Amino acid sequence: MTPEAQLSDFLADVGRLREAVSTRVVGQHALFDGVLTCLLTGGHALIEGVPGVGKTLMVRTVADALSLRFARIQFTPDLMPSDLVGTSVLREDASGRRFTFEPGPVFAQLVLADEINRATPKTQSALLEVMQENTVSVAGVTHTLEQPYCVLATQNPLEMEGTYPLPEAQLDRFLLQLQVPFPSRDELHQILDRTAHALMPSPAAPVLSRERLLAMRELVRQIAVPRSVQDFALRVLEATHPDRARELPRITRFVRYGASPRGAQALLLAAKVRAALAGRFAIGGDDVRAVVPAALRHRLILNFEGEAEGVAIDALLDDVLGAVR
Repeated sequence: MTPEAQLSDFLADVGRLREAVSTRVVGQHALFDGVLTCLLTGGHALIEGVPGVGKTLMVRTVADALSLRFARIQFTPDLMPSDLVGTSVLREDASGRRFTFEPGPVFAQLVLADEINRATPKTQSALLEVMQENTVSVAGVTHTLEQPYCVLATQNPLEMEGTYPLPEAQLDRFLLQLQVPFPSRDELHQILDRTAHALMPSPAAPVLSRERLLAMRELVRQIAVPRSVQDFALRVLEATHPDRARELPRITRFVRYGASPRGAQALLLAAKVRAALAGRFAIGGDDVRAVVPAALRHRLILNFEGEAEGVAIDALLDDVLGAVR
């Protein structure tokens, strides 16, 4: 099959998936694109939005449409690491007593970590190996997770009391941080028409298989990256560091640490998906610019002055994009 035909099939399958999701979720197209980007790149996303805007419904609907095993984990302060990864249980049968491993909910393929910042750091850290290595180690035995695998964690920006902010090391493991906007009035009318005046539509029917999703992931990896565009992405990354951004006074004043090398990887991978969705075999500078907020906003660490001033990180990223040509 020619590359053009592969890309045509790719766009047709994405269209079918988008249509299936739209039967259950009203609007939230940027959220869908972000979730799709993570699934097509093997990354994970941190989703931030007020309650009731469709975060959980979106993730569950995507899992249904892709025939992926779905697990929702409600993070609470009393949640233990073994509640996530599983534990060894002593069982007795005809051959005697023996320990058997009972896998936890992280062994699903699409995992929703609901309000992840409400769990203790000990429990949050249990996701580190899962997200980075796609493996789980229990009692000296390493278990490999089935692909595709994606963790989508949510945070509620309103209620911060009694929460445990995610450490920088774990934040950096998220490919994207997605911000879910409040629906427009027209979208609210559609939501009410679907839920208050009629029964909720049935779960989305499967439209793509696991094997097809993995094939689409391979196609995304083949999208070309011109050297000049890769250099642009690296210059954007460097401009987030206060010791390398002398022409950006707000970066040097308010930022303690800039984005890590994983930020550059996130820029290129997300840009590849954006180019593929536009029907192109190579990414451009506009693709990188479009994904900068989602790929880097959670990787910039403000200093004390920046936090005290309430500086918006997205505004700092706008300064970076304005300075780096």
